[in-house]
Amino acid sequence: MNETEFVIGVDLGGTNVRAAVAKSDGSLTHEPAQNPSFAQEGFDRTKQAILQTIQEAIRRSGVSENAIAGIGMAVPGHVDAETGVVRWAPNFGVKKGERFEIWHDVPLAQAIQRELGKPVHMSNDANLAALAEYMYGSGKGTAKGLILLTLGTGIGGGVVLTRAQVQGNAFWDSGVLLVGANGGGGELGHAIIVMNGPQCGCGANGCIEALAKRDAIIERAIAKMRHNPKSLLWELCESDFTKITPRLISEAAEKQDTLALEVWEEIGTFLGVAAATFINIFNPEIVAIGGQIAKAGVPLFNAIERATRDHAVPSLYEVCRVTPAEKLEEAGVLGGAALALQMSRAKRN
Repeated sequence: MNETEFVIGVDLGGTNVRAAVAKSDGSLTHEPAQNPSFAQEGFDRTKQAILQTIQEAIRRSGVSENAIAGIGMAVPGHVDAETGVVRWAPNFGVKKGERFEIWHDVPLAQAIQRELGKPVHMSNDANLAALAEYMYGSGKGTAKGLILLTLGTGIGGGVVLTRAQVQGNAFWDSGVLLVGANGGGGELGHAIIVMNGPQCGCGANGCIEALAKRDAIIERAIAKMRHNPKSLLWELCESDFTKITPRLISEAAEKQDTLALEVWEEIGTFLGVAAATFINIFNPEIVAIGGQIAKAGVPLFNAIERATRDHAVPSLYEVCRVTPAEKLEEAGVLGGAALALQMSRAKRN
């Protein structure tokens, strides 16, 4: 393997920052190094945490620092990849008096590059999770397009396009991320599927995130429980609504509790309508769905599949596979590594 085939993938989160050295096939040379990200203690503190974690990753890898071609970073928020600036990141900032000042227009990539002397590239964390899933997960690096939806506290996503999906002078190899005019593209969780539906945190109404995020699932289950005193969920939560979680709903569904199965049927229908919408727009070969909530498994995915089939254009649906995502455990690190590898190869070519 030549020296340019090692890169560092970094996953910056609101709680921790993780980093590892990766090879071109997506394999990591070691378990990722991890440290607190100090997200609410100011830019300098977070920058130092990132640098420390990257340096630990290099030491763990046993790879010469000179052999590392670049660094790719997955960052939550609106990231302008072209300029290396974090335009907006609501979970990062510093408290000044009673006011929390979030990150606005923070030149993160340049700051890290200046300290380490390596090219630093970054993108939104959900977008890079999609790139990781395309390159090293269900996409196998060969699928003609992939859409990723990640289900959790919110709903993220990403779009990977390939040369086979466009006409004209497309010159890239493998899959590339759709990031939009200023790096904020791929906000799939904010696709509106119910006109005048529940309000989303983004300010709009009827977004898929507002309908199928973690708290929306819990609220739906509780609303149903008020009308169904015989549901197993009452016993499982010990009549305490604060104990209701998606995992508990899944536990009840596994025992064929009608209410719990209805919840996953309804949530899966929302997600299937969203998946069909993305299929109709992007015509991908894969729609991958991941995140902790995707662990609901068969009841959720059966509903997603039915709704996708019923709402997608048939000729587009027939070439697309809806599947659980394979690479979300280390998606940020792997996505960052995939981005760094792509940029390094582009520079060489």
